Parts: sequence; structure tokens; C-alpha cells
Amino acid sequence: MAKTVLGIIGGSGIYEFSGLDDARWERVKSPWGEASDEILFGRFRASILLFLPRHGRGHIQSPTSITTAPISMR
Repeated sequence: MAKTVLGIIGGSGIYEFSGLDDARWERVKSPWGEASDEILFGRFRASILLFLPRHGRGHIQSPTSITTAPISMR
């Protein structure tokens, strides 16, 4: 059976999730450049949850400073 993975790109102020087990922040490499912050990994009930604060924790990235690149979905 496949595991459910839920990925969230969120807004300002959401940096903790009630009920998230095994939570850890981790920097990941991407072929599209550096992300705005580390990604929060954890388990929520039967699902794996990954969360990226779009403007960084503490809203340190302005909307114009965030890298946007076309994504090829193959």
C-alpha cells in the first residue's frame, strides 16, 4: 500500500502543526534553486507531511525575492 504524502506551501505564521509527530526541519537540494527556507518533515496521522514556508520562517523573503522557475511535469 502506498503512503500518502501531503506537501504544503504555506503563508506567514504557520510554522508548527498540532499533532505532527517526528517533526524536523531539513534543507533540501532542488534542481530549481534554493528554497525560501528549510522544509518541515513529519507524520500526521497516517500521512507524511512536508511543509515549506513560502516566504521563510519569520517572513524574511519578500514576494519579489522568491525564485520562480518554470516546472516541467513529466
